[in-house]
Amino acid sequence: MKKSLLAVAAIGAFASAAQAQSSVTVYGILDVGFQGVTTRGAASSSTSTAVQNPVGTNGKSNQTRFSGEGAEQTSRLGFKGNEDLGGGTSAFFTVEFALNPTDATLSGSYGNGLANRQSFVGLKKSGIGQAAIGTQYTPIHMAVGRTDPGQQNNMLGNVIYATNASQGSGQTATSYTVRYNNALTLMTDRIAGFQLNAVYNNNNTDTNQTASAGGSTNNNAYGAGLNYVWQKLNVDAAFQASSSPNWSAQQTTGPALPASASTAVANLPANVLGTAINMGQQYYGATYDFGILKAYAGYISAKYSNQAAPSSYLQRTAQQIGVRSFVTPSIEAWASAGTGRFTGQNLAQSAASLVAANSSSLTQNFSGYQLGSNYYLSKRTNLYAIYGSTAVSSSSVAQSEGGSSYGVGVRHTF
Repeated sequence: MKKSLLAVAAIGAFASAAQAQSSVTVYGILDVGFQGVTTRGAASSSTSTAVQNPVGTNGKSNQTRFSGEGAEQTSRLGFKGNEDLGGGTSAFFTVEFALNPTDATLSGSYGNGLANRQSFVGLKKSGIGQAAIGTQYTPIHMAVGRTDPGQQNNMLGNVIYATNASQGSGQTATSYTVRYNNALTLMTDRIAGFQLNAVYNNNNTDTNQTASAGGSTNNNAYGAGLNYVWQKLNVDAAFQASSSPNWSAQQTTGPALPASASTAVANLPANVLGTAINMGQQYYGATYDFGILKAYAGYISAKYSNQAAPSSYLQRTAQQIGVRSFVTPSIEAWASAGTGRFTGQNLAQSAASLVAANSSSLTQNFSGYQLGSNYYLSKRTNLYAIYGSTAVSSSSVAQSEGGSSYGVGVRHTF
C-alpha cells in the first residue's frame, strides 16, 4: 500500500513538473475612443499637370469618429508560450493579431479580417541568446519602441514613428519598415550592458506589410541593432537595408514609395525612381531617466535609390526630442517636438513632371509636435487624451500642407 502511494505521489510530482516546464500566455490590448482629424491639402501646382493634390481637395478637410483604431495603441490579441527543454535551452513562440473593435470583421479590412502582426517560433540558450523564424519586428522598430516619448501611438505629430493613413495625412508618413515576413532573427543575451540583434530574410513577399508602411514584393533584407543600458541611460543604434526588383507601380503615397516619406514625394508620379529600388534606413536614439522625468532623443534617416543609378534617390531625415513623466502617481504626461527634411536628387531621369518644373532635385521641410496624458484607473486600465500636429513647407514641387488630430479614449491591457 505504501509503495502504491509512493508511486502515485511520484507520478503526480512528475506530471506537475512536466506541466510547469511549459506555459502559454494570452495577452492583448483594447483601445477605443473618439478621434478628430483636420488636414490641409496642397493645391495642384500650375507648373505641371502631373503634380497632384494627394488629399484630393483644396483647403481643410475635417472628420470625427468613434474609432477602433486606437489613438494610443493598436488593439491586438496575442498568444505566447515557452517550453523548458532542459540544460538551459527553451523553445518559445508568439502569435499576435490586430483587432478592430468597431468593425464587422476582426481586424477591419486587413487580410480579410485578420491581420498578422507577429508570428514566429524560436529557440533560446541561456548565456548565449536566441534565434527565431517568422513574421517579426525590425531592429529599428524595436529601437524606436524603447526611445519614443509617444510610445508609438497612432496620432499625428510624431516625426519618427509617424501616423497611419487613417489620420488623413501622408506628409510625415512612416519612415521605416516595421516588420518583415519570413525573417530569421538573432539576439544575444545582455553582456556588460550590451545586447545585439540582427535580422535577415530572402525573397520576402511582405504580404502583411502594406506598401505605405514599408513593404514590397520579392524583397531581400538584412539589418542589425545594438542596445546599451547603463543605470538610467538607454542608447540604441540600428540599421536595415533591403532591395526589391519589382516595386509596385501603383505606389503613390507612404514611406516606402521610395520617396514615400513626404507630400513632396507623394506629389510625384508613381515610380519616380523606377521599380528596382534599394532602401537604406538607420536610427539612433537615447533616453535618460532623471527621476522626475525621462528625456528622449532620436534621429532617423531613410534613403531610397534606383538600383541602376544610385545617384537618383529620395531621402527622409528627422530628429525629435521629448519628455515623459508621472505628474502624480496616477497621471502621466508626455510631449515631443521634431523637425525633418525630404531631399531628392537626379529625379529628372525618372520623373517627367520635374523636367516641366525645371528641376531635377527637391527639398521640403516638415515639423511636428505632440502632447498627451494618461490617467490610470488601475495598473491595466487608463483614460487618455492625445493631440498632435504636423506642418510641411512649400517647395518647388508641392505647396505647404498640414494636419492635426486628437484622440480621447480608454485603453485596457490584459
